Amino acid sequence: MSVLFLDIETIPQHPSFETCPEEVKKLWSRKAANLKHEPEESVEDLYQRAGIYAEFGQIICISTGFVHKVNGADTLRVKSFYGHDEKALLSEFADLLRNSFSSNESRLCAHNGKEFDFPYMARRMVINGIQLPTILDIAGKKPWEVNFLDTMEMWKFGDFKSYTPLNLLTHVLGIPSPKDDIDGSQVWSVYWIEKDLERIMRYCEKDVEALTNVYRRMKGLPVIPKENIVRA
Repeated sequence: MSVLFLDIETIPQHPSFETCPEEVKKLWSRKAANLKHEPEESVEDLYQRAGIYAEFGQIICISTGFVHKVNGADTLRVKSFYGHDEKALLSEFADLLRNSFSSNESRLCAHNGKEFDFPYMARRMVINGIQLPTILDIAGKKPWEVNFLDTMEMWKFGDFKSYTPLNLLTHVLGIPSPKDDIDGSQVWSVYWIEKDLERIMRYCEKDVEALTNVYRRMKGLPVIPKENIVRA
């Protein structure tokens, strides 16, 4: 089985609600009405969360990891597709899937990937006019024909009521935390205010390293040490 481990980072399409086109403001206002948990929350405040919805957000980074043998040792090769041009990075990533992960033995693995990463990437590819690679084009497929792995689902062991974040799993499994710099809630400000895309990319790659080792621990395999992680 050929497994590509991945994580994505997303942001709202505009720096703030005030900078959105009028039609987007109307559409987001309707969406935000269903997101309010507190009466004092405003449409403007909630816009920082727009990045988690593919209709209002965009992808700025996809980090990937693939395990292969180097001198007999398992080595994780990490590569990121990132930038301000979403269509360009999605096109490059789609080419990778078509060229290297199109067989029946190929799998995509992410933490909470079935609920977030995989559908988000597919939706943004459709929006950007990019033909879906076979592995992401799951319409009409039977459940056993969908080649997705999800470490959060694996950790549930059939339990439907729990959500376990990646950093909690790394803690209980004795794996270095990927959240030693920023976390997902800070990506919006790091991109739009600090304008530090490289920092976001490094954070995304750490998530892929953690994801890979969480998967390996659940499969009874040893953790890949830092010295066996290389970047493309």
